[in-house]
Amino acid sequence: MDIELVGRALRTLPDEADDDHPYRTGPWRPQHEEWHVDTLDLVAGELPDDLDGLYLRNTENPVHLPIKAYHPFDGDGMVHAVGFQDGRAWYRNRFVRTAGFAAEQEAGRSLWAGIAESPNVAERPAVRPDGWGARGRMKDASSTDVVVHAGHAVTSFWQCGDLYRLDPLTLDTVGATSWDGWFPPAGVSAHTKVDEATGELFFFGYGLEAPYLHYGVVDAENRLVHHTPVPLPGPRLPHDMAFTAEHVILNAFPMYWDQRLLDKGHFALAMHDEPSRFAVIPKRGGVDDIRWFEADPTYVLHFTNAYEDGDEVVLEGFYQESPMPTPDVGDDMWMFRYLALDWMRTRLHRWRFDLRTGATYEEHIRDEYTEFGIINPTVAGRRHRYVHAATGKPGWFLFDGVVTHDVETGADARLRLPEGVYCSEVGVAPKVGGTAEDDAYLVTLTTDVANDVSECWVLDAAVVTAGPVARLRLPQRISSGTHATWAPGPAIPGW
Repeated sequence: MDIELVGRALRTLPDEADDDHPYRTGPWRPQHEEWHVDTLDLVAGELPDDLDGLYLRNTENPVHLPIKAYHPFDGDGMVHAVGFQDGRAWYRNRFVRTAGFAAEQEAGRSLWAGIAESPNVAERPAVRPDGWGARGRMKDASSTDVVVHAGHAVTSFWQCGDLYRLDPLTLDTVGATSWDGWFPPAGVSAHTKVDEATGELFFFGYGLEAPYLHYGVVDAENRLVHHTPVPLPGPRLPHDMAFTAEHVILNAFPMYWDQRLLDKGHFALAMHDEPSRFAVIPKRGGVDDIRWFEADPTYVLHFTNAYEDGDEVVLEGFYQESPMPTPDVGDDMWMFRYLALDWMRTRLHRWRFDLRTGATYEEHIRDEYTEFGIINPTVAGRRHRYVHAATGKPGWFLFDGVVTHDVETGADARLRLPEGVYCSEVGVAPKVGGTAEDDAYLVTLTTDVANDVSECWVLDAAVVTAGPVARLRLPQRISSGTHATWAPGPAIPGW
């Protein structure tokens, strides 16, 4: 393995041995070094010759101590890339050079309050009065998701910020996105969606000012072609969206800020006594085209797919039976238990919205707690059969296995990782020349704390239970991560 250290960020965190934060140590130990590896060493198996493209993973990676309290969503964005080309694999990792990252590198400390801290400047004199986020006064870490659109990797922030564009081959930050010099003032939320069939990117953003939610479309040439308000009765906290061949689906769930406390400048969540609401909108529709549907109260972090079925729009995602878990008395980890799948009780769920009658039909389609489900991108917006999801370590925001849900037959195929080994959200890589939905590979990055190593695993999507067909050694142990994507080689300029 020909390894080159190409960068090192200024960091003020204590060494792992002196740090007691559960999400800055162990499998969440952050990196501050950037690497370039032209050929990864094969640990086991053989690289398939019909695997051609790029796996990208984004995650939170802090470099400075917080002003007071660190939350794992606060860390700076770091993108990892593994490229598969001509029977070999290469690796890069780079920080996303956001404006916030650059400012804190220059200052040598944290300048903005995180999610677990008050943004009130009078209470926290060290906090800069500017910032990003639906809440405001936050650092846009661009550390949540990554997609590939119009030839660039595009990273995003969980609570609305800029979209940063990166060169997908080098991971160099090109800069913040604008369309003819304009970008939504409220920013763009965590999860943009790309339709491989059209090359369009769909996005939404929300904030504290009426109409509280907007939706937009960017075409395959990165031109903003549609932007419309989606009026809500007040501030809400949507995290994800979905699209079909003809529509997009946005949401307003009953878990959002407590208005009484918000009026006093405090950002505290509450579960309100109201239904979940879904907005079904033609892709280029406006306010007058919105159809609202009501459903059982819940919160959903991630949807897997949506499609038309006759007069119905069908949506699938992970329903939370416990959006606001009650912490155990004396549990000093309670804030982070909110991220554990078994605490949120996340189950794969299906909603059907009847465009003719306005009725909603819904059902759990799995009892097991899973989340972070990914489909073959070639069927996005169309009827799908397979969802490749993560299983979670009880009580922790860690993925200890992969499960493939067959939503047609009800069958599941599971791969449990070895004890103490954790993976990231998978990328689904269609096989070159493949025709079936499961003619694909699943790619993920693993973190093995006991052996102080990280690897890239390649699984055959049709036989996940057989384990990896190839394992590749990364140059260092990396932090456990969240969202990822796959881009076929032909979609990447210069490939």
